Amino acid sequence: MSNVFIAFQANEESRPIIEAILADNPHAVAVHTVGLVKIDAPDQLCIKRETIEEIIGKRYNLQEMQLNLVTLSGYIDEDDDQFTLSWKH
Repeated sequence: MSNVFIAFQANEESRPIIEAILADNPHAVAVHTVGLVKIDAPDQLCIKRETIEEIIGKRYNLQEMQLNLVTLSGYIDEDDDQFTLSWKH
């Protein structure tokens, strides 16, 4: 089993994204360091637009998360509703 990960700048814009990721991926672990939040998960990590919208209370375009994205590891599968990292392709 290999981990995938995604890391964001530690700021207010990233907070609801990180909260949504952890809500939708109970197997994920967030590591907070100075200026950065890295989220690791075994095999797969899914970011759902709908969950982010529930947290922020308005429409959200998943492309916006890339403004605060620092790095990631895994194959990317994305559409308008979700962004998934995995080692399956």
